[in-house]
Amino acid sequence: MSKGLGTTVGRSSRRRILRLAGGGITMAALGAGLTGCEDELATGGEGSTPPPRSASPEDGKAPDDGKAPEPLWTKSTSAQTYGDNDELVAVDGVVIASGDPLAAFDGATGEERWSLPDGAVPGAPLLLGDGTLYLESGKYDGSVAGYVPGSGKEAWRSRLGKEYRQPRPVAVDAEQVYVIAEILEADGSSHTNVIAALNSGTGKVAWKEQRDLGTQQNGIHAAVQGRYLVYTDFKNNLTVRDTATGKQVWTQKTTKTSYGPFVVHQDLVIVPQGQRLQAFALSDGSEKWSVRTEEFTSFREPSLLEDVLYIADSARTLWAVEPGTGKKIWQSTALKDASAQVPRQFVKVGGTLYGATDLDKQGGIHAFDAKTGGLRWTFNDKSGDYHSWLVATDGKRVYALHGKKLHALPA
Repeated sequence: MSKGLGTTVGRSSRRRILRLAGGGITMAALGAGLTGCEDELATGGEGSTPPPRSASPEDGKAPDDGKAPEPLWTKSTSAQTYGDNDELVAVDGVVIASGDPLAAFDGATGEERWSLPDGAVPGAPLLLGDGTLYLESGKYDGSVAGYVPGSGKEAWRSRLGKEYRQPRPVAVDAEQVYVIAEILEADGSSHTNVIAALNSGTGKVAWKEQRDLGTQQNGIHAAVQGRYLVYTDFKNNLTVRDTATGKQVWTQKTTKTSYGPFVVHQDLVIVPQGQRLQAFALSDGSEKWSVRTEEFTSFREPSLLEDVLYIADSARTLWAVEPGTGKKIWQSTALKDASAQVPRQFVKVGGTLYGATDLDKQGGIHAFDAKTGGLRWTFNDKSGDYHSWLVATDGKRVYALHGKKLHALPA
């Protein structure tokens, strides 16, 4: 699956502000004011430090005192990220963070394997499909490129056409790369955009469909499941298209603006919408199940790992849910008990669930018992950087990116 959101009660999340900055708002104007705008309910507030947690008996990686393990290595990077989950990937023995130059580090040692100037647009997704890393060109030349992740060598390149500006990949499957691009007018302006599929073997355009007037080319989160391409946008739209033809299967308005990840599972798309977590049939958009959290509480971004959906809410409750039915597997109040910040991205290794949070003294990378949601430890580099944390794993190590610092933690 590729890409897909969360809200904080009463206001937009800081990650959305950062993403919008990537679309044209100057970061320098935002930086000073970002550190204080998180909702206190979601962050745990000032001055509250998570108490030590018990060691992990299954994995044996956490010290006996429950403190976070020391990093295996830490490197400074060229990372320029805006908080989206797919700006950090671990694949083929390397870990890569969105930035300029785009650089890959050896997962075991932290040594730089390769570097690619103008390789990608900072903040754009790093999409993996069929052993290829697909990128929006950082040269702004209207091309989309594919690279071998382990070596950085170019393996594929395609252009949508001169009448389109800067196609951005949003999803990929075994046969096609799906892109959004602006449609250029004669005077160089653009008021509409197109969604298109590029053949991942030949680079030829398989199909292209103009989107409705008023839709935007930024803020798209997408996923592919079989014959369905699913995406959300800033305009409260949830849309499904046929991957073979590009024709719209259905679209509907969501009750809350979607500007972050959702998940797909078998024949369902599962979207957090404020107080509700809803599952819709991919075939026709009918609602199949719904879960509601507490009043005045919002669900954050979900992750689907080994057929379990993990999601936190702004009241600092962590949920494990059966994705096919919406049935609760467990709920944990460990975050609330520790006054710790809510995670919005998860990875799993063995019996440990790792969650990455937004910026906060009580945030960082949380390690949970995947069977109960118990909080084992929290890693924070104490840098005070205003960027959100990102997390990825290769199954051997957990990689934590915070601003320009990349840490490798034992899994």
